[in-house]
Amino acid sequence: MIVYGSSLSPFVRKVLVYGAEKGIPLEHNPLGLGSEEPDFVEASPFRKIPGFRDGDFSICDSTAIITYLEALQPDPPLIPVEPRARARTIWYEEFADTILMSAGRTLFFNRIVAPRFLGRAGDSEAADRAERDELPPIFNYLETVVPESGYLVEDRLTLADIAVASPFANLDYLGVGPDAEAYPKTAAYVHGILSRPSFASWIERERDFLQRSAA
Repeated sequence: MIVYGSSLSPFVRKVLVYGAEKGIPLEHNPLGLGSEEPDFVEASPFRKIPGFRDGDFSICDSTAIITYLEALQPDPPLIPVEPRARARTIWYEEFADTILMSAGRTLFFNRIVAPRFLGRAGDSEAADRAERDELPPIFNYLETVVPESGYLVEDRLTLADIAVASPFANLDYLGVGPDAEAYPKTAAYVHGILSRPSFASWIERERDFLQRSAA
């Protein structure tokens, strides 16, 4: 099974971590946005990452890929079966993919991607505005919903945690995140999930890549 796309994308990272937590070996092809590699284009006709291939089956979008992996290997179950728990898990993934990613994408693109990889200045005002206005309500929300167990649903690791934690890795590369004094539960939650081996191995490689790209 092949996952196409840079793991710096929270969506790609989400799939890679999901596979690791399921014990499913995934080959990683870290091509960039807009790649014309034929196998990638077949998997993702609109060149969005991640793309995915398993033999003669190909598809794109992190949620679609994860749905396939979960059906392919149900154990350990990372998408709960109990109706309310499943609904909450899907909500948290949607929250991560849209609300959290909206702010995170603005920050990461304008402070790292544009100046470092596209050779042009980012919109610093947009990035500053996202950090000032968009992130605090997100941190406030998480502070009210993170359980004492440190897992969002069923007091165990689920897709909800993988999806929500993934964008926080990008924020951390920028030195941005929930202050431990103002948001102790959120800060501890993010640290706990990102410290798992499934995340830590990718974060180590990504941080090294970003350090080299800044040299």
